[in-house]
Amino acid sequence: MGTSFEYSKTLCGEGSILLILSLVPYVGWVLGIIGVILLLRGLKELASYYQDNEIYQNSLTGVKYYIVALVAAAVAIAAILIGVGSATGFKFSSHFTPTVGFGIGLVAFLGGLVIAFIFYVLAALHLRKTFNTLAQKSGEHSFATAATLLWWGSILTIVLVGLILIFIAWIFAVIGFFSMRSQQQQANAPQQYSYTPPSNTGSIAQPSQTARYCSYCGAPVRPDAAYCPHCGKQLAS
Repeated sequence: MGTSFEYSKTLCGEGSILLILSLVPYVGWVLGIIGVILLLRGLKELASYYQDNEIYQNSLTGVKYYIVALVAAAVAIAAILIGVGSATGFKFSSHFTPTVGFGIGLVAFLGGLVIAFIFYVLAALHLRKTFNTLAQKSGEHSFATAATLLWWGSILTIVLVGLILIFIAWIFAVIGFFSMRSQQQQANAPQQYSYTPPSNTGSIAQPSQTARYCSYCGAPVRPDAAYCPHCGKQLAS
């Protein structure tokens, strides 16, 4: 394969770190954009390495849905600001008079939030598919953990707990990217063998004993008997 595995996973790891740093005030949005670009570039290379284009396509779709969610949220905020401005004569003072403009702005605000939340969850769903595929291909369980936390975090964002779960999810993603091994490294890894002792519950084979009969009367006798218990004759040794 012409794809550099180390280069690909490094891009993904660095991109994930920048996404975490997007929480930094003022410059965070710039770091986030760079992180998304690096992450998508790295995932595209990994998709080529594993020969599974779904890794890249799911992540790309997820990013597109995140963008739609951000646009919808921005429209919602703009709508409510215009509505409040209409109710206050665009002076944003304590003098508030409900107007038609405010009603329209409020409806647009609520609708925008619903649309933003739907696409936000859909984005997390596609990224979960990407991480689950990486977990299957690489054997790194950190990706599976990141997928689960990212999914539940997106749903629980409405109660703010989800933001913490998403933050932890990307930490697990970083661990997964920097810990994953190439297919050759996995093949050359020493195999672990387990020894299972034999069971002692089986019966121990006993040596077979040949039946013995008296040569005079034909009665059955014990193998170690010297005389026949029936006729009293001495048995031949």
